[in-house]
Amino acid sequence: MHAFLQFSPEVAAARAAGKAIVALESTIISHGMPYPQNVQTAREVEQIVRDGGAVPATIALIDGKICVGLSDEQLERLGNSPDAIKVSRRDLAYVLAQKRLGATTVAATMICAQMAGIEVFVTGGIGGVHRGAETSFDISADLQELARTSVAVVCAGVKSILDIGLTLEYLETHGVPVVSVGQRGFPAFFTRESGFQADFQLDSAAEQAAFIRTKWTLGLAGGVVVSTPVPEADAMPRAEIDRITAQALAEAGQRGISGKAVTPFLLARIKELTEGRSLATNIALVKNNARTGAALAVALRG
Repeated sequence: MHAFLQFSPEVAAARAAGKAIVALESTIISHGMPYPQNVQTAREVEQIVRDGGAVPATIALIDGKICVGLSDEQLERLGNSPDAIKVSRRDLAYVLAQKRLGATTVAATMICAQMAGIEVFVTGGIGGVHRGAETSFDISADLQELARTSVAVVCAGVKSILDIGLTLEYLETHGVPVVSVGQRGFPAFFTRESGFQADFQLDSAAEQAAFIRTKWTLGLAGGVVVSTPVPEADAMPRAEIDRITAQALAEAGQRGISGKAVTPFLLARIKELTEGRSLATNIALVKNNARTGAALAVALRG
């Protein structure tokens, strides 16, 4: 396993010193935002993690290696390349064996983080059960990964393009706890409230760390969702984002867009329909998640 892992000098030094490390995904760079905002945001998020007392480890598959921590050149390559493959659990072995450029999703980043001994992972939002899944069976591999891989995932909930109620039901069935920060309501990415409740509210990093450490010490394998809402000043009105999401979903259906292509299409279309405001919200929530994740990683090391 370790033959595939390649640590950046910064991450290698942090591992040797026993410092807190925060994993960051790379799909948000390659498929989640346009260039150059994607690379700029990635660098700013890494700095926020450093400012929070932890070391950032952005993960991607490059030239047959799982790169844990990326150089500026590697970030630019991911941000500019039209050939980066969106990698989930199913795709990991193929992309590594073929030495292709791969950007890791939530599921793949969790797997790689666990391989690297990293306990905290910061993302924008997790995948979930897609609307109409009762006929399409379109359920993100992120949910299965949360059930089996012991990494805490800090996010802003799930996007309103998903069936949030069924997503939370799926997580409950598989024993994945959903924690909220600062409120009991479960956030919906662009908006602070989804209309659904998290399982537990734990506001401080110390409380979150104690809960997570207890879970794993009991032998209860699997992840924990730590959901923190987008800051109020950056949030979008729920009614507006629901209306725009419905329009974008209808357009995706009319164009026959399905599978992995759905989320990138919807995010791009929502950005167009909101005249760029959704991108600003996306950037703000990722940065906010990074602050929460860095504090949690430090608390887990304490």
